Amino acid sequence: MSGKREIIVERPWLKVGCTLGEGPLYDPSTSLLHFVDISEKKVFHVDVHTNEVTFEKYDEAVSCLVLRRYAEGLACAAAQGFALLKEDSTISYLHKPLPSEHTPFTRFNDGACDSKGRFFAGTLYNPAKGIPGQLFRFDPTTNTCKIVDEGPFTDSNGLGWSTNEKTFYFTDSLVNKIYAYDYNDGELSNRRVFVDAIEKGFAEKTYCDGLCVDKAGGVWSARWGGSRIVRFDEEGSIDFQIMFPTALNVTSCCFGGPNNDTMFVTTAHCGAIGGDATRQQNYPDSGHIFQVDLAGLFEGVERGQFAG
Repeated sequence: MSGKREIIVERPWLKVGCTLGEGPLYDPSTSLLHFVDISEKKVFHVDVHTNEVTFEKYDEAVSCLVLRRYAEGLACAAAQGFALLKEDSTISYLHKPLPSEHTPFTRFNDGACDSKGRFFAGTLYNPAKGIPGQLFRFDPTTNTCKIVDEGPFTDSNGLGWSTNEKTFYFTDSLVNKIYAYDYNDGELSNRRVFVDAIEKGFAEKTYCDGLCVDKAGGVWSARWGGSRIVRFDEEGSIDFQIMFPTALNVTSCCFGGPNNDTMFVTTAHCGAIGGDATRQQNYPDSGHIFQVDLAGLFEGVERGQFAG
């Protein structure tokens, strides 16, 4: 790296052609990488040993995935709330917390589980209808769901926890900020700005998207429109970058592989959600999946599994 804290990834691992690839999730018990194409309402699965790709298509958008602790299969945040993905390619909702008058105009977006299996996920704002993005917590042990931060947020996005689970991170994409909260057994307090990406010098019209956390406490944030993933240290300073010169919209990332030191990266087509499709010719790998070997550099924190 010639002394630079930077890796350049020249080509994708798998050419899957997603419109809005998101939500990568690695299952160490099966060596499967799961991810979604929100726009196409698809959930993909990749055997990382053979690179075999399969997918299911659903009637509603699935926006993020989590492993289940006590059962096979996947739980998810889907358009209307928290759900299980069934073998017959249907969605079985566990809780639909949105008011009925909001459901045509917003949906759930990114989410993740803490170490006790509580599922946190946020929604998208709709300024025309006056609907804010909000952050929800679903506890399967009590079958209760509540708003844990009313925002207002724009596009609720990448979230995760510090290694000791005392800090919770949450991304508000369109204001280009990652927040940190004090975290205490499911409860959030003391919201503050962890990263203000514009203040850090990142270009306007590029945005914080999905994130993951490593064992050294670093927070890895994908940058929509920015062709990169940025590692912020525990103080919120830029520490390391992974560049993807052939992909414009880098959407999310996760650690995986046998030693949890491989990063899997999702991207989106340049024309996704109102984007400029003509830019695809300059970023032809937008929508494909990337793999980055970080052995000897970083190791990821394992994701929490849904306790339901």
